[in-house]
Amino acid sequence: MHSLRTKITAVTISAIIITMIIATIFGVAAIRDIGQKNSEQMLMLLCEAGEKNLDSSLLDVEQDVETISAYVEEDLTGLDDERLSAHLNRVSEFFRKVLYKTNGVITYYYRIDPSVSSNVPGFWFVNENGEGFQEHEVTDITRYDTEDTSQLVWFTVPKATGKSIWLPPYITDNLGARVISYNTPVYLNGTFVGVIGIELDYSFMAEEVDNITLYENGYAFVNDSDGKLLYHPQMDVMTMETPPETPEEFRDRETIIYYTFDGVKKMAVSLPLVNGDWLNVSVPLNEINAVWENWINKIIIAFAGLLVLFILFIMKYTERITKPLQDITKVAEEIDAGNYDHKLDYSGNDEIGILTRTFSRVTQNLKRTITDLNDLAYADALTSLHNKGAFDIYMNYLQMEQDENRENLAFAVCMFDCNNLKTVNDQNGHDKGDIYLKETANIICRVFDHSPVFRIGGDEFAAILKDSDYENREALLKQFDEQCAERQKQETEAWNKVDAARGMAAYDPKEDETVYDVVRRADRMMYKNKWDHKKARGESGNR
Repeated sequence: MHSLRTKITAVTISAIIITMIIATIFGVAAIRDIGQKNSEQMLMLLCEAGEKNLDSSLLDVEQDVETISAYVEEDLTGLDDERLSAHLNRVSEFFRKVLYKTNGVITYYYRIDPSVSSNVPGFWFVNENGEGFQEHEVTDITRYDTEDTSQLVWFTVPKATGKSIWLPPYITDNLGARVISYNTPVYLNGTFVGVIGIELDYSFMAEEVDNITLYENGYAFVNDSDGKLLYHPQMDVMTMETPPETPEEFRDRETIIYYTFDGVKKMAVSLPLVNGDWLNVSVPLNEINAVWENWINKIIIAFAGLLVLFILFIMKYTERITKPLQDITKVAEEIDAGNYDHKLDYSGNDEIGILTRTFSRVTQNLKRTITDLNDLAYADALTSLHNKGAFDIYMNYLQMEQDENRENLAFAVCMFDCNNLKTVNDQNGHDKGDIYLKETANIICRVFDHSPVFRIGGDEFAAILKDSDYENREALLKQFDEQCAERQKQETEAWNKVDAARGMAAYDPKEDETVYDVVRRADRMMYKNKWDHKKARGESGNR
């Protein structure tokens, strides 16, 4: 059976735990969603910032090429060598002015189609060491098939498409540098004349991409519209025979992408660049989740701490409420066990206080009533000693002690029988015989003053010795004999001459199966003592 306090505490704590669990679940879900959205926004902002930086450089190049293209078409008046040469000089100077503040440009060129002029090939300026643009010997494109777009792509592709175009990264034949170029075809009255273009050093672009980082292992990379990697900070893509492809999740062109690479779950944001490539910012999910998981852990710890405080408060509060009831319950159990000496301290003015005071009054009245009944039921009217019923109850308690702790139980029983009681009654009357019994009881109680003494028959008494009386039992028994002998010498009246036979037996766990075996042995010793006295006096008469 559970106590009232346990029930109240269990119900209250259960309600608090359920409430906190629900609140924690909703809180965790909200933090997780907010954390994921914030991470997505952070990635998006980072990718957008990188996209803007890269697009800014690319758009500068586009604008420069378109500006120069417009100038070229306006300045080009004829295709003869003389006018072409003069035209190239003017365009070269214009290039220099336009590209003055354009970052990342490694080369610019204006190439004339060999079919237009075999004497005027065009120009090619290179800023190879960052010391300024120097004119470089132009590539001999006559040895290439200019109709094959797989060769000399910066020239053949614009010629084939007839429009301005960004080309994917490639390595220049003469410089051995990795570049990305924007090229536009030049026409005069519908005739293809050549190509003007600008090549950006891809390391300039790569540096911009490398600067895009997030958390510890986040990075950015670039792929083309077909999903092939163009640049990756952890891979040397250009040295690979076949450029690796991005995971399949990138093919759907979703803005937010979840994918797994090398066994690591990641989240990425993908945005298009003006040249048709895609910038991607990728971060491991565990690093993203670590932020909101950290907040979740803090919330769980905070909730756990609050839960502990609430539980302690509820336990303390319910203890305060139920303690008076527990005290009443304990007192009721003690009363049921026969112990009425208890005090209830609660004095509140509530229902429990009224119950406590009423219970205290009932307990005191019951104690007085039980005491009076015990006095009547278990007291000997003549000697005021315990009677035979009390003796039996005491022996039953001793039997229970023996059953629980047989080896360590220590007690002795002393049996007494008044000699010559019948003679006193017959010769002097029963009132004098009563005096004889009282005097015998007084001597027994005086000698064995730490032991309970019982009148268990008309002239029979018993004392149960424990503790100090048990330890000194032999000396006390001798003292009893001495006091009886002294009374017989000093007193003249027969009813004052206490003459009692006695026998004592101590409990032996090896010999005594029950405590009543001790009583029987003590009784036998008492009768032996009685007959020894009679033989010594030459008597064989009545008791």
